Amino acid sequence: MFLGCQATSDRALQQQQLLAWRSRVRYSYGNSTPKSISRAKQWTDEVENLYRFQQAGYRDELEYKQVKQVDLIDRWPETGFVKKLQRRDNTFYYYNRKRECEDREVHKVKVYAY
Repeated sequence: MFLGCQATSDRALQQQQLLAWRSRVRYSYGNSTPKSISRAKQWTDEVENLYRFQQAGYRDELEYKQVKQVDLIDRWPETGFVKKLQRRDNTFYYYNRKRECEDREVHKVKVYAY
């Protein structure tokens, strides 16, 4: 019986620590501003996802999570590319599994450094 109480209190402590960590992470998202910006030179998976966020009106994943207050973003399991984003006007953008950022669009993608 005593062991059961100990396990329950350990689980409650872990949940409290997890909630505290999440609030610190959300708080740090709110204070993060980019230190520098550059343009993409060639296509990569990262550039593809940045392209999708910027098409929806966000700088990057960090800003999207901050504005929409979400922890998870819908992604295609095969490629890891963003699957669906909600714009600021609450309409949705749905993206294909395959590459959408064409070579002629790569130089328009902004890459932020924090």
